[in-house]
Amino acid sequence: MDIEKEINELRARIEEHNRKYYVENSPEISDYDYDRLFTRLKELERDNPGLVTPDSPTQKVGGEPLDGFEQVRHEVPMLSLDNSYSTDDLHEFDRRVRKALPEGEDVAYVAELKIDGVSVSLLYRGGVLVRGATRGNGAVGDDITSNVRTIRSVPLKLTGEFAPDEEIEVRGEVYMPRAAFEKLNEEREAAGDQLFANPRNATAGSLKLLDPKVTASRPLDIFLYWLRMPEESMPDFHSETLERLKGFGLKVEPNAGRLDSMEELAAFIEKWDEARSDLDYETDGIVIKVDSLKQQRAIGGTSHHPRYAIAFKYPPEQKPTKVLSIEVQVGRTGKLTPVANLEPVRLSGTIVKRATLHNEDEVKRLDIREGDTVLVRKAGEIIPQVTGVVVEKRTGAEKEFVFPDRCPVCATPVVREEDGVITRCPNPFCDAVIRERLQHFCSRQAMDIEHLGPSVINQLVDAGLIHDFGDLYSLTKQDVESLERMADKSAQNVIDALDKSRGAALDQLIFGLGIPMVGRRTAQLLADEFGSLDAVAAADEEQLTAVTDIGPRVAQSVIEFFSQETTAAVIAKLKAAGLNMESEKIERGPGPLEEKTFVITGTLSRPRDEVKREIERAGGRVTSSVSKKTSYVLCGADPGSKRDKAEKLGVEIITEEDLYALTGNAASEPGPEKVAEEAPEKKEKKGQASLGF
Repeated sequence: MDIEKEINELRARIEEHNRKYYVENSPEISDYDYDRLFTRLKELERDNPGLVTPDSPTQKVGGEPLDGFEQVRHEVPMLSLDNSYSTDDLHEFDRRVRKALPEGEDVAYVAELKIDGVSVSLLYRGGVLVRGATRGNGAVGDDITSNVRTIRSVPLKLTGEFAPDEEIEVRGEVYMPRAAFEKLNEEREAAGDQLFANPRNATAGSLKLLDPKVTASRPLDIFLYWLRMPEESMPDFHSETLERLKGFGLKVEPNAGRLDSMEELAAFIEKWDEARSDLDYETDGIVIKVDSLKQQRAIGGTSHHPRYAIAFKYPPEQKPTKVLSIEVQVGRTGKLTPVANLEPVRLSGTIVKRATLHNEDEVKRLDIREGDTVLVRKAGEIIPQVTGVVVEKRTGAEKEFVFPDRCPVCATPVVREEDGVITRCPNPFCDAVIRERLQHFCSRQAMDIEHLGPSVINQLVDAGLIHDFGDLYSLTKQDVESLERMADKSAQNVIDALDKSRGAALDQLIFGLGIPMVGRRTAQLLADEFGSLDAVAAADEEQLTAVTDIGPRVAQSVIEFFSQETTAAVIAKLKAAGLNMESEKIERGPGPLEEKTFVITGTLSRPRDEVKREIERAGGRVTSSVSKKTSYVLCGADPGSKRDKAEKLGVEIITEEDLYALTGNAASEPGPEKVAEEAPEKKEKKGQASLGF
């Protein structure tokens, strides 16, 4: 057989089996037979590199690492959805929809499960995937084509019966199945890597990796729900759009329903409130859309959300479980935190075994006892939280919890802060404090040292190889290889990650030091204001409190931290190891924004730090909270409660364009090197559907 013909036939067969397996969930051949086809194709392409094409199934393994993500401007903005939390909200939504249409016109809705994933846009030309992009700020997103190509359920070439030749754009949610997420976290825990908080967190992190090969190893999946193509080819209804997407060979969430009344919608919502826990993917609500695309266009929308669609959000899932025991943990600042060990319970897609009880006063307030049955939920769908005790289930065998008067690790008498609820171990050499501080130093928000998770750090401490941050940079490959589960490559990964962290930004280092009361934002303020670690260490209270958002208590905490001999010794080690101790100091001279104070909320078209620096260079200051003294609140897409507070206080709300006018700078439009070039025929296409969600 002609080699090129055999290659093309193999690709077609493999893509068909991919669709059957990943999209339709109905495989027709065994894994063994599939692997034989795939191996044969790889062999032919290896021997005939000139016949390799970008849409070949073999190209899903991931390409070379990227330097960074280019930016893509969405032809149709990717809007957010207005949220509702009650059936009253939905009836009001229905009333608004009908009011926007001719009186008496029938309205039908489509209800879809709201996937808790990451929104993406896929562009196909001639049936071939040419671009994948994140939602970004709705107008501009990141080009993640290399990463999207690795997702098994995303066809590189549309092979469905109705696959179009013209350009089409489809949108959907990338997600990670629950079972796959749990397996990934088990693997990361075994390797000593930081665990992902939830499937959505894991998905977002995977799509933002600069190495597509790593993304290819992550078990990502996708559901599509939106279509843009020439108007003459568009279906008339959203329900037909979902069928059209399936006809293209794309994966669609299978539980959508067309509903003719609010009663049917209420029944749909009630059905999935419990049934969604049986699915292998996270859902946090129901998306309701007007079915008729003609009616959608008539109803329209705002710059933030379409008026023809709304998201009903389920309340946080709450389940009962039993408190097996209560233990007290000691944190990096010596803070003592009671933690409930629970009978394992599945909540929001993960197994929960522990929940923080925050402090002694909270335990007393809830009257939680060992052996109690309690109600647990995830605050913000992430952090397990005990919300109450099921008192009627008490048997009398429950044991009251007594907060310790000595550190449970080093037995030092504990100290309760005056006028506060925090109890601390004052011993800076407490074993628990040392371990927690090391873990914090290596964490992603601090020095971002990969492969140095809790299990590896604990082994290093147990072996006497490290006692503080500075000792990390004296580790050799042989030291790391001596630990359990550390082979040659794993040990080298740790050493390479440490070397990379020497160049971390100054604000990361300040945050990583674990100064009490200094969070990520305060660390950035200190780095920007003083420009070096030595200058921060030498600053007095007057200099520190002159920095916006830094008060006397924080200033005193910084001074006390740097006055300790142990701090000086550790910093000396870090300097000797060659860590970055300086940053660009923000010079605030006279400028158009002098004496003006800004608060930023929402998603901007540029990185927030970049906008913040522009404000500061023009003489202004950026703070984190809105008050009557705030001059302006700069709002991007999806602003939070800060906008509401600004309106309440009468603080002026501005856009990015307004900011450019104040600074005298032209609006910063992405240049050709940042925005993917569009085909000439796309610059102006009349008659195309322009629905924003």
